[in-house]
Amino acid sequence: MGKAAPASQKRLRQTAGSDLLVGVIVDPSLPYDREIARGVAQYAREAGDWRLYIEEEEPRRMPDFRTWAGHGLIASFDDQRVARAVEAAGVPVVAVGGGAGYYDPASRIPYVETDNERIAEIAAEHLLDRGLQSCGFYGLPPSPTAVWSQARARSFTARVSAAGKSCQTFIAGHEATQWQAMQNELVQWIASLPMPVGIMACDDIRARHVLEACRTAGFCVPHDVAVIGVDDDDLLCEFSDPTLSSVRQAARRIGLEAARVLDRLMRRSGGKIRPGSRSHPERIKMPPIGVIARRSTQTVAVADPVIASVIRFVGERACGRVGIRDVVRESGLSRWVLEDRFRRAVGHSIHDEILRVRLAEAQRLVTMTDLPLKVIAPRAGFLSVSYMTTLFRRHRGTTPAAMRRDAGSEHFPITRQT
Repeated sequence: MGKAAPASQKRLRQTAGSDLLVGVIVDPSLPYDREIARGVAQYAREAGDWRLYIEEEEPRRMPDFRTWAGHGLIASFDDQRVARAVEAAGVPVVAVGGGAGYYDPASRIPYVETDNERIAEIAAEHLLDRGLQSCGFYGLPPSPTAVWSQARARSFTARVSAAGKSCQTFIAGHEATQWQAMQNELVQWIASLPMPVGIMACDDIRARHVLEACRTAGFCVPHDVAVIGVDDDDLLCEFSDPTLSSVRQAARRIGLEAARVLDRLMRRSGGKIRPGSRSHPERIKMPPIGVIARRSTQTVAVADPVIASVIRFVGERACGRVGIRDVVRESGLSRWVLEDRFRRAVGHSIHDEILRVRLAEAQRLVTMTDLPLKVIAPRAGFLSVSYMTTLFRRHRGTTPAAMRRDAGSEHFPITRQT
C-alpha cells in the first residue's frame, strides 16, 4: 500500500471545485493593516472562489490551527506571536509587513513588504523641493518592531545629505504615555535646529507630536517648520492643525500582491502546498503611492519677509481663484518689483507658485476623495476639468483619472528579491 497523502493535500483535493478558505491575520485597528486586508478582499472578489477568515478581536485573531480547515494564510509578521504561530500551520503562508519585523528569511516564506527606503526618499525630495536648507528626522528607538523607522531614518538622511543639505536625527527617549517629558525633549530638539527646517516623522502619529511641540514652542508651521509624516491616515492628517502632509503607502497593493502569491502557492501543480519550495524566499518591496501634500509643508523657504508673506497668502488663498493682481495688492509693492523679488527669492514666478498650490490640492482631492472631477476642478481653483487635465499631464505626467485609478491599488511597479 502507498503512503497516505499529507493532510494538506487531502484538504485541497477534497475542496476541488469549491472555495478556498484563506485566513487574513492582521490588526484591523491599524489603518495600514486595514488597507492590506482591503487588498486581499479585492483579490478574493476577482478570484471568485476564495472565502476569507478575518477576526477583529485579539483572542480570535488567529484560528486554532489544530482544527482549522483552511488552505492558506496571509499574516502580518510585524507581530512576533503571529510570525511564530503561522510557520507551523501546515498550509502555505505569505507574510506581509512594514519591513523586516519578525520575518525570518530562513523560514522560506514569501514576504511582501513596504519599501521604507523609497518612502523616506520621496519625503526628503518633497521637503527639498520647498527650498529648505536644513532637515531633521524624528524616529523611534531601535527594536525588532521599529526596523521600519530605522530604515526610513537612514534613507532620509542619505537623500538629504546627497543634496548637500544638513540633516539631524532625533530618536524619541520617552513613550507617548509620558506626554510632557516627550514634548519637552521634542521642543528642545526642534529649537536647536536651524530654521526654516523640514522634519520628516517616521509616521503620522509622531508627525502630530511634532506639530504639537511646534505649537507649544511658538514655531509657525509650515514657515518655520515644515512637517511630513507617513501612512496618510486621513483622520490624523485632516484633523491636524495645520493639516498634515504625508507619504501614502501602497498598503492595499501589498494585500493584493500577497494574495496573488498565495493563490499561486495553493494552486501549484500536484497540490503540493508546502510553504515554499524555493531555495530562497520571494521578497517583494512595494513602493509608496506618493506624497499627499497638505498645509504642513505648504511653504517655500525664503529670507525675504515680504516674499515669505506672499507665499503664505498664496498658500491660503490660491484655490479661491486668487490672481496675481490680488497678490500684488497684498504685498504693497509694484507688480514689476514683486515679480522680480519673488523670482530671485523662490526661483519661479508667482503664477507658477499659484499653479503649484492648486495642483497639490487637486491631487489631494483626486486621490483622497470620490468627488467627481467636475467638482474637484473649481475647488482647486481651475476653470474646467479639461484645463486641469492638461496641467496634470504637463506637470504630473498623468491624468487625474489615471492618478485616481492608481491610488486605488492598481499597476504599481514592484521590486522583487529572490
